[in-house]
Amino acid sequence: MSEGFASKERVIELLRTLVSVRSPYFEEDEIMSVVCAWLNGHGLPARIHEYYEPKETQFHGKNVVGALTGNRPGPTIYLGGHLDTVKLCNGWTRPPFDGVVEGGRLYGVGALDMKSGDTAIMLALEEFVKQHGDDFAGKIIYQFVSDEEGPFGLGTAAAIQENVDGLRDGVDFAIIGEPSSGFTKAPHPCIALGARGGYNFRIILDGLSSHAATPHLGVSALVDASRVICALEELPPVREEKLGESALCVVNLEMTDTACSVPDHVEVEVFYHTVLGETQATIRERVEKCIEGLGLRCRWKMVFRGGLNEAEGFDGGFFPYYTDPENEYVGLLAEATREICGCDPNYAAFQSIGDFNHFGGLLGIPTVLLGGAGERFHSHDEYVELDSVCEVAKIVFAFLNKTNN
Repeated sequence: MSEGFASKERVIELLRTLVSVRSPYFEEDEIMSVVCAWLNGHGLPARIHEYYEPKETQFHGKNVVGALTGNRPGPTIYLGGHLDTVKLCNGWTRPPFDGVVEGGRLYGVGALDMKSGDTAIMLALEEFVKQHGDDFAGKIIYQFVSDEEGPFGLGTAAAIQENVDGLRDGVDFAIIGEPSSGFTKAPHPCIALGARGGYNFRIILDGLSSHAATPHLGVSALVDASRVICALEELPPVREEKLGESALCVVNLEMTDTACSVPDHVEVEVFYHTVLGETQATIRERVEKCIEGLGLRCRWKMVFRGGLNEAEGFDGGFFPYYTDPENEYVGLLAEATREICGCDPNYAAFQSIGDFNHFGGLLGIPTVLLGGAGERFHSHDEYVELDSVCEVAKIVFAFLNKTNN
């Protein structure tokens, strides 16, 4: 196998190109055009998939999608990632869009999360089609999506809803190029076999307003909300062997502007990370039982964030999942890793959520995450270790060759 396709020079060139294009979620048009043009220019059929979300965001979005179909029967493999990033934060000591290379690291917004994973997949696909054309077994679906970092994961949700390139027709294995080592802190090379899920919900409290000079005549929704927050923070986690513990975090508090009055309406927003076996129903039961024991004076209710595409099984949450390490394609990926890196892969599980939950949890596709090493994702001076990106590209290419045997 020629390894020049994933040389450090080629990785730097492509990754620096991607980092230079500002692509915070909801602002991805330019990066989609760049990636689509690169794929088409390197022998890979690709097109822009446009979608519209009318319910919550009224957002017109784009994905880059494509597929390779072999000339004989074989497995359907999905390769994917997101091209959007988080918003630019403060604290950068290097130009955030220049792709500065220092000490074997490339710095930039999205360098680790996850334009490095996109780079590795793009280079692996380029080499595969160069060596095989359509003379291979099965089908390879590749998608680079928008709005993964946003509130809903709209790009992947739309691709699933519209069954782009047969996404719901029986994918045998999915590799998402998220930075598995960087996120889990497991040494590279790392295969993440699963991820916790999660739900967003609100506790809405309604009391009774009165003048602040006579608070005893009112019922303070804020006081009751403070009791709810403290109780939820003390709620013991659910523990499960594969994904660890559930986690509950109060992420926002909204209330009416009361000036000199007892506040009569407060909403407590919570994000709850789930482990295997937890559902919207089990979360509701735990939380409502916890609050009912507080003897609140306010009227209250618990409301989950709605789903955008309920018809396809989206209920507003992210389903936890865990891929069997004995899965035959996990085995082939481990073989490819040993060949490229000279060692067994480390195995881990993601603690947070992403588009991968829709593949592994919602669709039930055996799904793993494989990406580079680095640090400071969602923060300043984000970086990826370039050697790890080169190796991921080679691993993915070697894996595709193995599924072709």
